Amino acid sequence: MKISYNWLKQFLKTKWTAQETEVLLTDLGLEVEGITDFESIKGGLEGIVVGYVESCESHPNADRLKITKVNIGKGKPVSIVCGAPNVAQGQNVPVATIGTRLYDEKGQPWSIKKGKIRGEVSEGMICAEDEIGIGKSHAGIMVLGENLIPGTPLNQVFAVEKDQVFEIGLTPNRADAMSHWGVARDLRAGLIQNEISIPIDTPSVSSFHVDNRSLRVSISVNQPELAPRYCGVSISGLEVKDSPDWLKNRLKAIGVNPKNNIVDATNYVLHEIGQPLHAFDLDKVKNNKIEVKTLKTGTKFTTLDGVERELHEEDLMICDDEKPLCIAGVFGGAESGVTYSTTNIFLESAYFNPVSIRKTAKRHGLNTDASFRFERGIDPNITEFALKRAVILIQEIAGGVVSSDIDDFYPKKIEDFQVFLTFDKINQLIGQEIDTGVIKTILTSLDIRVNNVSESGLGLTIPAYRVDVQREVDVIEEILRVYGYNNIESDSKFNVSVANSSVYDDYKVQNKIANQLVSQGFFEIMSNSLTTKAYVELAEDLKAEHNVDILNYLSNDLGVMRQSMLFSGLESVSYNINRKKTDLKFFEFGKTYHKKGDDFQEFKHLALFLTGSKTPDSWSHFQEKTNFFQLKAYLERIFERLGLSKIEYQSAESKSIAEGLIGKLNSKTVVEFGRVTTEILTHFDIDQEVLYADIHWNTVLDALEKKQLKISEIPKFPSTQRDFALLLDQGVKFDDLKATAFHTEKKILQEVDLFDVYEGENLPEDKKSYALRFKFMDNKKTLTDKQVDKVMKKLQTQFEIKFNATLR
Repeated sequence: MKISYNWLKQFLKTKWTAQETEVLLTDLGLEVEGITDFESIKGGLEGIVVGYVESCESHPNADRLKITKVNIGKGKPVSIVCGAPNVAQGQNVPVATIGTRLYDEKGQPWSIKKGKIRGEVSEGMICAEDEIGIGKSHAGIMVLGENLIPGTPLNQVFAVEKDQVFEIGLTPNRADAMSHWGVARDLRAGLIQNEISIPIDTPSVSSFHVDNRSLRVSISVNQPELAPRYCGVSISGLEVKDSPDWLKNRLKAIGVNPKNNIVDATNYVLHEIGQPLHAFDLDKVKNNKIEVKTLKTGTKFTTLDGVERELHEEDLMICDDEKPLCIAGVFGGAESGVTYSTTNIFLESAYFNPVSIRKTAKRHGLNTDASFRFERGIDPNITEFALKRAVILIQEIAGGVVSSDIDDFYPKKIEDFQVFLTFDKINQLIGQEIDTGVIKTILTSLDIRVNNVSESGLGLTIPAYRVDVQREVDVIEEILRVYGYNNIESDSKFNVSVANSSVYDDYKVQNKIANQLVSQGFFEIMSNSLTTKAYVELAEDLKAEHNVDILNYLSNDLGVMRQSMLFSGLESVSYNINRKKTDLKFFEFGKTYHKKGDDFQEFKHLALFLTGSKTPDSWSHFQEKTNFFQLKAYLERIFERLGLSKIEYQSAESKSIAEGLIGKLNSKTVVEFGRVTTEILTHFDIDQEVLYADIHWNTVLDALEKKQLKISEIPKFPSTQRDFALLLDQGVKFDDLKATAFHTEKKILQEVDLFDVYEGENLPEDKKSYALRFKFMDNKKTLTDKQVDKVMKKLQTQFEIKFNATLR
């Protein structure tokens, strides 16, 4: 949010510098993220002076150029080559002297230098309106008044307003500070705490009066719960034109582009006191009738930006007797807006239901200055005041007469909040006793009325515009931010108790595995837990009835909590691939959310995504794509690091995962992984293979808590190894061979590895060759060849019996 310091000082006549004010505003919770300088004319006309053209002759080497001698108040006239058709002797003109910085159409600076043009010296530049930012004309040079003295700085001829603009990082709860008036209220409270008492000068509306009643407008509000207050008044005989410079400068300083005097007046009041207004061309309002109501879903409506939108049945609309005119509190319509031909207007000032406005704005993807304020909650008690303020301003800059009474629909007044504040609670939360007089002064400076004082506390009335202050703790926060967090004393000694924690705490285990994955080239991603309902249809194991719906969702793409980590991860994969990042290794710690009947459940997961090449392109090695076994190796390293062994794998196929495996530990699923199906990849416009693993993190944590830590001595005796090359049937699995080996020899067999697989020539069609390596070790003695040979014989026999294996 941008706040003009000059504008702010219209409310508070403070002598503080912008830098001093910045510190106080930040201490008050209105964090100033930066201060920028504003000039109504970029460059401030620095270096540009009044020049008198003493002579003007044709350029000897160019038909369209003139050589002028210009008096710029420094004795000898300077020579300037000029190409403007209207330059002539005897004129006063603006001259940009050597070294002056001018700005092009894009705001980029360039400097005036001494040089030669077609062989003739030029020592400056005679400027057109648009070249110095005073006007838009470029038909010729700008001719000034006759009575000016040569050498007079042009910024003494034309007023240049300079301002300093605060960029305030406004938090969503501070709806009361979304205007210059709101910031001034906070600043006043801070100044009072610094023993500086300055009253706030609020705009006067005492001059408002009704001139006639010739253009009465009938107002009806069909749904008061959506529009608790609605005011309107008619103005006739006005002239729509450009706004005066002072108004344009105020709006430009805060980044608002001027439109015309009517629209600018409503924007001015919006940013001045925080009340959004809207002006309708009254001649386009059928039968002078305004209805505030909702319309049927699917109704077409074209907004000011020229976009045709389909309305929702919950969208509150401002309509005339035949058609919709405006999306209430959000955006105006293309057919009822004010134009330069408008002479009569209906001016609206209202308080709309914040939830209704927020839903409508998000539903249509609109974010306007009006919706920004309505959806956070404005002051319902300044609706009529703001209307009068705008009417007076419009009459000042556009003329016109008030042609109706103010029609104020306000059936049920929005009351101020009542809070009882106890002194014990203040001391308990702040940790320091603050004088009661100081507390009352702070509350009064914040427009919080103290109704009664007792030994235990204060009875308070909170103004309705402070929608964020409705509880006792909220009031204490207000006291503390004005009193100053830095003024709270702290003890020189702090006592800290160290709590016992387990090495298996979730965050510790996550950090351990995250560090391992990062060292292996993975990047961590963090995806939104909100997702679209459409993803449920892509996976057979997800059910629509298990969705956790968001009641006040921002958009249809964020309407439910995710049931799977797969789709949010694939969104990141697709995003990167579309930006030429095709070799990816991602991991994400996250949660999934499920509704089972009336119960809600959430589960923790670790998801891995692999796609593209294993390694970057290089001349030194063969380029190889990521594959299933690479993913399985990463998973095994994770489980090995966690000390989880004896994970049993079984094949699994689903609509989401092809060629998949499920890993189970003590009959509980600990991991599911495989290749993402082509159908799902196509949905995300991904045309390369993606491997995905879903580790059930809750199961991992449960297993770690039950795991007994065992410590063994480092072996003193050497190990030995032997190999088998076995000819096997195609259906035999390595896991079965491994399990048989350990069942056969339980004492000295340490490891079984598969180091080669061969299928092809010189083998029968239904056969394959596995090369197995066995590692043996005895912790009590050195093994002999005789012992190992005996075990190998037993293994060979078992393989022959169980798997019809033969040695190659």
